[in-house]
Amino acid sequence: MSEEGPNMLTGRKTALSENMLFGMGNPLLDISAVVDKDFLDKFGLKPNDQILAEDQHKALFEEIVKRNKVEYHAGGSTQNSVKIAQWMLQKPHKVATFFGCIGKDRFGEILKKKAEEAHVDAHYYEQNEEPTGTCAACITGDNRSLVANLAAANCYKKEKHLDLDSNWELVKKAKVYYIAGFFLTVSSESILKVARHASDKNKIFCMNLSAPFISQFFKEPLMKVMPYVDILFGNETEAATFAKELGFETDDIAEIAKKTQNLPKENTKRQRVVVFTQGKDDTVATVGDRVTMFPVLDIDQNDIVDTNGAGDAFVGGFLSALVQEHALEECIRAGHYAANVIIRRVGCTFPEKPDYH
Repeated sequence: MSEEGPNMLTGRKTALSENMLFGMGNPLLDISAVVDKDFLDKFGLKPNDQILAEDQHKALFEEIVKRNKVEYHAGGSTQNSVKIAQWMLQKPHKVATFFGCIGKDRFGEILKKKAEEAHVDAHYYEQNEEPTGTCAACITGDNRSLVANLAAANCYKKEKHLDLDSNWELVKKAKVYYIAGFFLTVSSESILKVARHASDKNKIFCMNLSAPFISQFFKEPLMKVMPYVDILFGNETEAATFAKELGFETDDIAEIAKKTQNLPKENTKRQRVVVFTQGKDDTVATVGDRVTMFPVLDIDQNDIVDTNGAGDAFVGGFLSALVQEHALEECIRAGHYAANVIIRRVGCTFPEKPDYH
């Protein structure tokens, strides 16, 4: 253990076992393709953004699939992160559990197969009302514009899945919990149930600001969960929007991290940790009462293939170290490593094994 941060998990070191890391979110099948500016303009998209699909985007999904080169990947922010955490850990399999809702259809079958290949213990709630959710990643140069059609992902039901004894037992087995802010649009009551459990049992509950629209339009459910958040992730844009919505009156990222850390907190045994990534600039994190900058790994701009998934990868790497009870600096180092690997590839994909020590 370094001098910097006290052990983030209390008690003795425990060996890794199945279901120690729990994630819940919107499972989506990623459909990524390189597009041009005209394509973005046609559907009113910004080059670097994340939005939920509206009626005007219906044709986008059909059109992008018609393009000659489309790649499919198991996606959705939280699922990406737990998948990467599992990849970083390698063994045992199924350290990571994932809950979310899919449709009983071909895309749903692909997702189940992909989760299995990633050795993630996915327990999907399967229903017939809506098809499996998709996310179009429209790539232009280094930028990516994400349009998510939640469909089935939107149909997650606490009482039909999370509350079932067999599923809740899996929740109880976990020591670290991670849910992206995107899930606030689907089932904030599910998030609260998990967050309260973590807080009551002094386990670690992590959340992500996920996208500017979450702070803007889902501020109320976000702030209901915030007292239970032990570790909050976000990027510089999300941090700025969050600060604006909360009236912090500063655009200094270190100051925003500090003010966010000091928001009310239920479990006083743990000081909240706030971690903001800034692309190629230093990652900002609260270490005890200080705010510290952690430089990211150098990368040649020419080696960057697709920054889609860099944030999810950072969280996945971070969680893989956290579940092993490493110090904060080590968690951030693992996060930087994972993000550095992911941005060299299309989509949120990775080589067979990590080369990380």
